[in-house]
Amino acid sequence: MPSSDAVPESWRAALEPVLAAPGARRLGGFLKAEEAAGKAIYPPRGARLAALELTPLDRVKVVILGQDPYHGAGQAHGLSFSVQDGVRVPPSLVNIYKELESDLGLPRAAHGNLTRWAQQGVLLLNAALTVEDGKPASHQGKGWEAITDAVVAAVAAKTEPCVFMLWGSHARKKAAHVPGLGPDTHHLVLTAPHPSPLSAHTGWFGCKHFSKANAFLEARGRGAVDWRA
Repeated sequence: MPSSDAVPESWRAALEPVLAAPGARRLGGFLKAEEAAGKAIYPPRGARLAALELTPLDRVKVVILGQDPYHGAGQAHGLSFSVQDGVRVPPSLVNIYKELESDLGLPRAAHGNLTRWAQQGVLLLNAALTVEDGKPASHQGKGWEAITDAVVAAVAAKTEPCVFMLWGSHARKKAAHVPGLGPDTHHLVLTAPHPSPLSAHTGWFGCKHFSKANAFLEARGRGAVDWRA
């Protein structure tokens, strides 16, 4: 892992075994080689573990799993589905905002920065935490998955009830093999199609994941999330 992307303290114990494995060293070597070859990698160094920095393990209430970062310049900043201030809201996030409006009556935000969610305990995690400019999924299978699997497993091992929002087949597959998320789990596992325009009309709209998550959290004394971005 690059030194500018040090693992935050609250996650270190959970991630130390996987970070000490050969796969993590290969990932670090791969990223250095890609950058040395002049390729633009998003998000930049220092922002790749932003989800873990903004949402410490002991504060996680909700996990939203994405696939990989946005692959356009200036978009990705380390939080799944989120973009930096001043960047046009991407289509999937537009649909997330539409569902929030329908489900909770919240007006659609004019920006796409979801930092406020992360600060409330919503872990906005991608399966791969980097991508090459203009090449979606280009860093899948390079070693990030073992690290992000360990992140999901660490949350699943928490005694406090959490909510896992799994949107699309990729997210469902990632969570399926995690201990603690089986049929007897004390967590709430919500599944729906991906909010992408390609699949949102097949069951994403109307899923009411946000109200279901808040009802679950409030019933267990964990407090609702204010889903306004």
